[in-house]
Amino acid sequence: MNLLSHRDRRSATTPPRLPGRAGNARILSTAAAMAAMLLAGCGTGTPRAAPPSSGPGVSLAPSATPSQSRSTFSPALTSTSTSTSTSTSASTSASTSTACTNSTKLAGWSNRRLAMLTMAVPVPETSVSDATSEVSAGAGGVVLFGSKAPSDLGSRLTSLKSHVPGHLGLLVMTDEEGGGIQRMANLVGSLPWPAYMGAHWTPAQIQQNVTKVATKMAAAQVNMDLAPVVDVDGRNMAPSHTNPDGWRSFSGNTSVVSKAGVAYMNGLRAGGVIPVVKHFPGLGGSTYNSDFGAARTLPWSTLQKVGIPPFTAAIKAGAPAIMVSNNIVPGLGTNPASLSPTVISSELRGKLGFKGLVVTDSLSAKAISAAGFSIPAAAVQALRSGADMVMFDLGGNVSSQTSSIATAITNAVAGGHLSRSRLIDAAGHVLAVRHVNLCS
Repeated sequence: MNLLSHRDRRSATTPPRLPGRAGNARILSTAAAMAAMLLAGCGTGTPRAAPPSSGPGVSLAPSATPSQSRSTFSPALTSTSTSTSTSTSASTSASTSTACTNSTKLAGWSNRRLAMLTMAVPVPETSVSDATSEVSAGAGGVVLFGSKAPSDLGSRLTSLKSHVPGHLGLLVMTDEEGGGIQRMANLVGSLPWPAYMGAHWTPAQIQQNVTKVATKMAAAQVNMDLAPVVDVDGRNMAPSHTNPDGWRSFSGNTSVVSKAGVAYMNGLRAGGVIPVVKHFPGLGGSTYNSDFGAARTLPWSTLQKVGIPPFTAAIKAGAPAIMVSNNIVPGLGTNPASLSPTVISSELRGKLGFKGLVVTDSLSAKAISAAGFSIPAAAVQALRSGADMVMFDLGGNVSSQTSSIATAITNAVAGGHLSRSRLIDAAGHVLAVRHVNLCS
């Protein structure tokens, strides 16, 4: 988010060997055994079920039903033996079931429960229990807001996680970028602005220092960081209404940002925290800060050369999650990127081949309302466009807002405006980034 307002035997049956015998006795015994096999008809091998699959980068589509083993029989067999073989094959077919995957399990969930899994609910880091009802209802994650975390944050979050249905885990997110965008520096240690890191630290130093912070974040039960920022912006200024990046960017040099971004991402992962690379397709050079109004990125033709390479580098390095911005991308349509199927499905998923979790920037941003969307309507559009998880700001009645979003999503599925398969796919990505296997 922007600024301080934001957040995976076959049992082959071998015919038993006949005891060894000398001369004719062996021949007679073998002939008798063959005759018995012909009279009984041939059996079928045991089909091999496809293994369950889950986890990042693994397709969440149900596996195809394993093909049945073929029965081989002689034309000399009587109609009785042919009937026996057919019966055996039918019995084998009936006993074969579709392999279990997260998708097959999620297909049995209600639309409401699936909708809840696609939401990250905002909560003050000083009062995380405020999100208990939403977590109990199946929210996929919570976003911590604040600037000073309580010393017992870890135990409070452990208690909150105990309310997750089925104990499937919870994404606990925060903005720990460095400089002026830090939520819990008092607990985990401080990092300088990314611009400083990019100018004064080697990639190895960035990774080492970030790992130290991430290790303490994980110890406090925070398992996802909405960082690193890999926007390319060399403007020497603090982020503001007119510039969402400034010092939040590692550099105005694409190569420097690519290397620093991967180092930061790897530092988080080494410390046990899931990184969220942002803000696709790049906010560097934006006309405005989307938190405060409609904003545009540089033209798509320019972004492809300047802004996209850091995301490509992160994806090649195994980025598990990417946040999409709320800026309009000239050349890719008139909707904010977070609500654009061209940006998410065509470019990010299609051309760049990203298979991980896609998160929206805060749908509370003024750029969203300026585009004519309420937060619930924006959530539906984001999911339709290919996003997997939606976020919104702390403010107003969070419980009511969460319920309104969930209702909008379920109504959209019921009305045919959002496919249930897309909702299941989104929920599957949320579980995958947490390494949750519903079949185990």
